This record gives sequence, C-alpha cells and structure tokens, in this order.
Amino acid sequence: MAKTSVIVRSKRTPKFQSRVVRRCFRCGRKHGYMRDFDLCRICFREFANEGMIPGIKKSSW
Repeated sequence: MAKTSVIVRSKRTPKFQSRVVRRCFRCGRKHGYMRDFDLCRICFREFANEGMIPGIKKSSW
C-alpha cells in the first residue's frame, strides 16, 4: 500500500505531460499497472477471481 501523501501527489496535474504517474485506484501501486482496468496486477487478479470484473474469468486448459 502506497503512502497517502504519494497517492495525493500523483493525482495533481503535473507540470509536464510526461510526468504523469498512473497508480492503482485501490492500493496506489504504480508498477504492474493496467490502463484498461485502472488496477495493478495484484488487485486485478483479486477482482477477477471474485468475479467483480465483467467478462474476465480465470483461464484453464
């Protein structure tokens, strides 16, 4: 879990567009972030296993 000060800082509009830091809306993690879902890989997996993301299910073959 990221510190709240870091999360608040990332939500401010940056001076330059290339400085945008995208973070998971749930935990604040910046690495392993998926833009399509606005989640990090860990939160994505938890939500997908609980069935909270429509159209996503665990694959098995």
